[in-house]
Order: sequence, then C-alpha cells, then structure tokens
Amino acid sequence: MRHREAPPAPRSGPRVAVVGGGWAGIAAAVALARDGAGVTVYEAARTLGGRARRVTLEDVDLDNGQHILVGACRAVLGAMRTVGADPGALLVRLPLDLEIAGRFRLHAPRLPAPLHLLVGLLRARGLSARERLKVVRFMLAMAARRYRLPADITAAALLAAHGQLGAPTDFLWEPLCVAALNTPLAAASAQVLMNVVRDTLGADRAASDLLLPRCDLSALFPEPGARYVEARGGRVLPGRRVTRVEPAAAGIAVDGERHDAAILACAPQHAAQLLAPAGLLPELRPRLEALAFEPIYTCYLQYPSAVALPRPMLGLADGLVQWAFDRGTLDGRRGLLAAVVSARGEHEELARGEFAATAHRELARVVRDLPSPEWSRTIAERRATFSCTPGLDRPGNATALPRLFLAGDYTASDYPATLEGAVRSGLAAARLALAAGRIA
Repeated sequence: MRHREAPPAPRSGPRVAVVGGGWAGIAAAVALARDGAGVTVYEAARTLGGRARRVTLEDVDLDNGQHILVGACRAVLGAMRTVGADPGALLVRLPLDLEIAGRFRLHAPRLPAPLHLLVGLLRARGLSARERLKVVRFMLAMAARRYRLPADITAAALLAAHGQLGAPTDFLWEPLCVAALNTPLAAASAQVLMNVVRDTLGADRAASDLLLPRCDLSALFPEPGARYVEARGGRVLPGRRVTRVEPAAAGIAVDGERHDAAILACAPQHAAQLLAPAGLLPELRPRLEALAFEPIYTCYLQYPSAVALPRPMLGLADGLVQWAFDRGTLDGRRGLLAAVVSARGEHEELARGEFAATAHRELARVVRDLPSPEWSRTIAERRATFSCTPGLDRPGNATALPRLFLAGDYTASDYPATLEGAVRSGLAAARLALAAGRIA
C-alpha cells in the first residue's frame, strides 16, 4: 500500500508521532486524528498491519497469519466503524460453533445468556455426561468468583484442580487457550485465560460469536484507518524506518522531527532499540527486552475450486494442524485452505516443504478424496505474540517521560496478544498523548 507524503497536519491540536503502523498504531492514529491532533505515522514496512497484515508471496496475496475476531471485540468493531470499514460487510458472523473434526462439537443455540452456553455445554458432543457436568460446574464456579483467581497460576494447574483433565481439556480448554493466548496450556496464564472466558463464553450471547474476515487483514482496518487519518490532514509514511527517539523542547523528536508527544506502537524489542541510542528509560528497556515470544505457522494450500471444508473454521485433532480455514467461503478464493499451528512445538524444526506435506496429509483426513495441492505457501511468524505466562510483567501505556507513550498488545491489560488488545492499547495511548500534547 502506498500513501503519498501529505503536507504537515494543521495545528488545530497537538502534533503527535506514532511509530508503528500495526493495529495498535493505526488505532491510536485514528483516535488522535478524530480529536483534532496532527498525526504522523511512521511504519518500517511497506504494508500496514504489523503482525496482522497482507503479504505477497510469489505473486500471491495472503495474510501473514489467519486471525479471527469474536463478538466481544468491541474496540476493534468500533474502530472499524469509525473509519468506514463496515463490520457487517467485511466480517462473516457465525454463532459459537466449535468443532474438532470427528471428536467434539460445541454449538451454542440462540438463547439468552447464560442459557446459550449452559445448553450448548450440556449438549456438547465428544464429552460424556459426567464430563459435561464437570465443565458446567467449572464455568459456574468461575462465574461465582467473577473469573478472578486468588493468584495467577498456569492454565493447566487451574484445570487440573477443577477436574477438567481428559476430553474437556483436550477438545475445549486447550484449543481455546492456544487459539486465544498462543501459549501452551502448561505455560499459559490461567488468569488471562479466565479473562477471555469471562468476556466471551461468560458474557452475552453475541460476545461469543465468531467473526471471520472476508478480506485481507490490511484491508480490514489498517488501510481504511490510514485513509481516515490522511483525510484529516495527517501523514502515514509506509517504508519509513525510525532510528532515533529523544526528548526535544517541550516534546519528543522522532528522527530529528519535533512533535508534542509520541507513541511507540512498534514491537517491544524494537521500542527498546529506539530508546537505547539516547539512553532513555533505562529501567523500562530491560522489561521490554525480557518478553518472550510464541510463533504462529500458517500453511496455505491451493486445491481445485471444488475442494471445500465442511465449515469455514474446523479444528483438527491428533496431529500437527490445530485449525483449518476455508478461504473460499470467506473471501471467495475457492479451493484455498489455510492450516494453522499456534505456539511453540516440534513443527518449528520442519522445513517448509515438510510442513506443507504434513498439513496436506492431515487435511486429507477431513476432506474426502483430497487431491494434491496446486501450490502451497508457508508463513512462519516466529514472534507472532508474546508468551502469555502467569504474573507476566507487562508495562503500562505511560512511561517516565511525560510525552512518550507505549502502545501494543503486549502492554498491561486483561487480554492476551490479540487484535482487540492491540486496538484497546492504541486507544489508551492516544488519550494519554492528547492530554500531554495539549499541555503548554
């Protein structure tokens, strides 16, 4: 995506720099532009979206990972509406219907909450009657605590303590944990997992709806957001890598250009690198550098147009691939399937060809008479998310420099590294930057 370099924004409000054009950075820029700030977005890549963007591999446009939203993603949906990206047109909304092919299915009927979930759990296929009752009791126990734990522990330890081992963990809690937190159950934060459960399964019926993109991830929000910012006099500069951030007279200089405030909306390790040359925030940089990361591998396989999955999103068991998506039912590219493996594991040792061959074999178990793919592309996002472990030290949006702020899904919040978390962080940083920038 190319944006022409517009003239500096009018001084109706403070001038704010946003370093990073991912979902957090664009959300911050949109909020700033809406409230009259003069915004400049610097993005090192040529395509907006950060770790949820469009990529081109051998002349094929794909996403760098298969992301989904849920009805609880109210910040994302609100930001999309602000910039004129209609969620009704760009997202397929499906009621909660999780299926692990041949092993498990949870379908929540269209009933008022919490009946929709209780009935869905009591009817879940793949669990014994006793296991279904254990899951219901666990949900009721967590709801009675308002989903707050006395102390954060691993998700595996919490589930074991509540009798969830076996099929409930294998087919419900582990897939949910890995999909939402991108962290193995044995290492994942139980409190963050319960936050996700609270706001999806434990909230109103629509909150648990699945929202699957009909377009590529850059077109879903980052690019409409950039157009919104530019229409209000801001600048969005793809391909512009920032090398230095430092204090300036009553403001922050980004590569020598003064702004009233600045938001670092890049990855935490890149934020630390930007702060290092000027020796800024020495107590913050080690915290940013200490964050560990988890990968997401996505293999796209193009089959003949008649090939389709039984449903747009399908879980797989007893193999490498965790989820498969039918892009034909989403964006119209018939025969294009996406096989996803989240979090760390042995798959990281496989060559691209081996990974694709394994994905094909496992898809063949759920698609009858599956022919060989016409082509495949494997995308390994090795730092897709931070590793969401118990008691993780996540920095806030404010820093010790009164005009410099952080935005990103890694900043302190109830949520793991999700698009919703990124957008919420961007909005929070924008509020702080506006307040700071208006101080004379």
